[in-house]
Amino acid sequence: MSPAGTLWRAAAALAAPALPLWLARRAARGREFPARLAERRGIAGLARPEGRLLWLHAASVGETQSVLPLIARLHEARPGLAVLLTTATVTAARLIADRLGERAADPERSGALPGRPWLMHQFAPLDVPAWLARFLDHWRPDAAGFVESELWPNALAALAARRVPAALVNARLSARSFARWRLAPGLARRLLEGFALVLPQSHADADRLVRLGATVAPPGNLKLATPPLPVDPAEHARLAALFGTDPVWVAASTHPGEEALVLAAHRRASETVPDLRLILAPRHPERGEEVAAEARAAGFAAPRRSAGQDPSGPVWIADTLGELGLFYRLGLGAFVGGSLVARGGQNPLEPARLGLPVAFGPHMGNFAEIAAMLRAAGAASEVDGPEALAAWILRLVREPAWRGTAGQAAAAAAAAHAMVLDRMAEGLLRLLPAGEHTEG
Repeated sequence: MSPAGTLWRAAAALAAPALPLWLARRAARGREFPARLAERRGIAGLARPEGRLLWLHAASVGETQSVLPLIARLHEARPGLAVLLTTATVTAARLIADRLGERAADPERSGALPGRPWLMHQFAPLDVPAWLARFLDHWRPDAAGFVESELWPNALAALAARRVPAALVNARLSARSFARWRLAPGLARRLLEGFALVLPQSHADADRLVRLGATVAPPGNLKLATPPLPVDPAEHARLAALFGTDPVWVAASTHPGEEALVLAAHRRASETVPDLRLILAPRHPERGEEVAAEARAAGFAAPRRSAGQDPSGPVWIADTLGELGLFYRLGLGAFVGGSLVARGGQNPLEPARLGLPVAFGPHMGNFAEIAAMLRAAGAASEVDGPEALAAWILRLVREPAWRGTAGQAAAAAAAAHAMVLDRMAEGLLRLLPAGEHTEG
């Protein structure tokens, strides 16, 4: 282990006695499920199934959304394979049950998914050597996959010591993260050389990973291959009837500081189109009341979805989890947030896949290649503030021919990358040993 890795291991071990208190404080703030805190210390909440088991770790909501279709493809290819999915956030845990339609699941108390006994969820143990050992001793994975940018030194060292092959799936390394890892080149090289398979998202990610010591496969973004977001048809029909013939646009995954710009654009566009309606979906649904208060301060009534309030005016706050597929399908087009403020952007493919014209701001560093692809296809527009966003909204309403062409281009651009899912599934399955059984 490199000196930096040794230092990290020692620091994690020294911090371990204080971490339960830290976890308890997070639970008090709603950031952890109290009934499942033990999982963060490597204490399993479920029994390990027999047979081969693949461990996949997806830190939060975005990574979890992208990996769920991959898990489905893995199950199609090898039905006898058990999959353990770990996450680090409660929102991701809730999303799994919601997105898979697991009505009987109770993520606050258990990681079991009754309709899919081959798939289990656990909260990832913190990167403490003793806690990881307990986790791995129980689950005994035959292979592991870490999604996007999860590089945990102790976890990877523990897997290597057990000779468990690991993959970095949909690997992403931003310029900022690359600069930080350059400060510990020995640790970075040791970690990346430990992966049996590195599947980068983009050519830029591949280049940065190679410069840190990785051997990479051809790039391909898992987010480009995910299926359309789900929708409840009955609820869609009900809400569509409430909106009637009023033109509706969607501002999704917005961040603090961005809602004010969106509301200003909506006000400006509404001066020309008085019956214009906005569905405003903050990136973090728990900010719903904060966003509603900001809308009220701007002069808009702001009913909230999470409070059971239907759309009844110019602005509706869509502050629920797992319903973006519903909200997008109610709009003529979608602005994707995290992009008018310096947050790196959110995934513009989600509305594109549904055939919607897309807009985003200039800060799309996390999705730069996707954004460029959509712009080149004529499917997306970059806006730099409320005035430009208002002009885009008016074009949505006034130019149905352009709207249809841009929407068709968006869907076609997203569909062209479906093979990425198969390639990633095949790579992970090759890491598993032959046969259907694992050593006890």
